[in-house]
Amino acid sequence: MTMRVLKDKCKGCTKCVQNCPFGAITMKNKIADIGGACTGCGVCVKICPFGAIEKVEEEKKLVDLSAYKGVWVFAEQRQGKIMPVVIELLGEGKKLAKEVGTELCAVLCGNNVGKLADKLFAYGADKVYVADHPELENYRTDAYGKVIFEAISKYKPEIVLLGATHIGRDLGPCLAVKCSTGLTADCTKLEIDPEDKKIKQTRPAFGGNLMATIVCPNNRPQMSTVRPGVMDKAVYEKGRKGQLVKLNVEFEKGDIRTKVVDVVKKVENAVSLTDADIIVSGGMGLGKSEGFKLLKQLADKLGGTIAASRACVDAGWIDHSYQIGQTGTTVKPKIYFACGISGAIQHLAGMQNSDYIVAINKNENAPIFKVADYGIVGDLYQAIPAILEELDK
Repeated sequence: MTMRVLKDKCKGCTKCVQNCPFGAITMKNKIADIGGACTGCGVCVKICPFGAIEKVEEEKKLVDLSAYKGVWVFAEQRQGKIMPVVIELLGEGKKLAKEVGTELCAVLCGNNVGKLADKLFAYGADKVYVADHPELENYRTDAYGKVIFEAISKYKPEIVLLGATHIGRDLGPCLAVKCSTGLTADCTKLEIDPEDKKIKQTRPAFGGNLMATIVCPNNRPQMSTVRPGVMDKAVYEKGRKGQLVKLNVEFEKGDIRTKVVDVVKKVENAVSLTDADIIVSGGMGLGKSEGFKLLKQLADKLGGTIAASRACVDAGWIDHSYQIGQTGTTVKPKIYFACGISGAIQHLAGMQNSDYIVAINKNENAPIFKVADYGIVGDLYQAIPAILEELDK
């Protein structure tokens, strides 16, 4: 929707200038002139006493949906290592591609990363697009955005999936704007509509209190970022091969507006919640930060890692990197111990797909017991030492 000034009717009264909420109108030669800041809100149309401004419907360009084929997965890598979420996306992408009747592809960006294509083939990719260039050594929005957008424009994938990591959450919206399409962020479920083969993208909404399913009917590609830890990983098939496509990468002066001066890593033990098979998580029921020492004893005994609810992080008891839930990490371990965690819906959104959930809580009416496979009503400071004692036997 745009606004048009009828010059023969405009009297130069400036009422539109004074009332435009976006400051988009100026006067030129005593005639109203509408600039690029106009949002099409229509205030000027209503306020003009002479009917000198009218709304003009923009002609929408129809996208040829049939020209788009293939499911693409952004194969995020850091320092030559494929991120775990990529394996999940390949597993889910393979299901989607099979239902649509198309091929599964991966797009890989970096410097000297061609050797990673074999791993992507082994995890199910039929085709791997590789952009190899020194400027792609470290992730930068401008560089990755330009390369992948050009590839999308040329090869026209029907579906593009990215992990909802720090990089994916930055790159996804950038690509969506460049492609003039929509993006559904933080998806926890993807499925194909059997009638028209569109992808149905489901994500938590309103603080996790309901699930919204979103479709993109008129534009392509259909784009989603997917939470790590919610999809089943693809099965590794040793020796599997596919087609390798090298992308032409060229950068001109001004294409990349940022420069990586230094990479500073946090000096501490890395927390890999999404890869953990066993997680021992604590909530405010611990009563104090020292309670995590007990949880760590159990986690170490089982070969797992500790985690926490948001309340513990907000209280300063533990670092944010350990947080499970809607605003933290989503996990899918084999066993999840919820110790002193009430079971708020925001926390459940991050761990309810665990294979087995063991809840320990004093309150027998705590919501966590509704999703738990096994529950212990009691003091965790008595229950966990008892479990450790049995494990020692």
